[in-house]
Amino acid sequence: MNELLTTLLFLIAVIDPLGSVPVYLEATKQFDIKHRRRIAIRASGVAFVILLAFIVIGQIILEGMKVSLDAFQISGGVILFLFALTMIFGDGKPESEKHLIKDYKHVTIFPVAIPSIASPGAIMAVVLMTDNNVYTIQQQALTTVLVLVVIIITCLLLLMANKVKERVGEYGITVISKVMGLILAAYAVQSILTGLKDFFVVLK
Repeated sequence: MNELLTTLLFLIAVIDPLGSVPVYLEATKQFDIKHRRRIAIRASGVAFVILLAFIVIGQIILEGMKVSLDAFQISGGVILFLFALTMIFGDGKPESEKHLIKDYKHVTIFPVAIPSIASPGAIMAVVLMTDNNVYTIQQQALTTVLVLVVIIITCLLLLMANKVKERVGEYGITVISKVMGLILAAYAVQSILTGLKDFFVVLK
């Protein structure tokens, strides 16, 4: 149960559902309520399909490139750590991703689905968390279900975006995103340390 909760909290930290709310509101400000709801549902669905695709093919790509588990844990940890630093010290997820909006007519895929929901950090995280060399098929299936749960939470928050923003405020959302960045940074460092430890054990 503890492991399940830890995985869920980590996925919430890396996907950051709350941080997608201001991005979604900015991206859909020119649409009516019906169209906004459609965008929220479609963007969430697209984001899940993207993450699911990397859960399925991520391992195949790694094995095809002959990348060792230790190397992937270290490099993946470094990338996640850098991503976490942008969440902590940067403008924050909402502000940085708002600037990506160039065409308000086609926002479902970019930037709402990618990179707001299915961010590079989220993609890297799901690949790390479903590695065949570390996790059983049952564990990977459970992780996939938890990814779906977080995406559903994200979708619900987007559907209630105006109310969420009124209650929490954009400043509050930014603060929460930075806290999520701290959690992600801790996981990234742990991944790097595990990779280094296993690498030096192999060398011995």
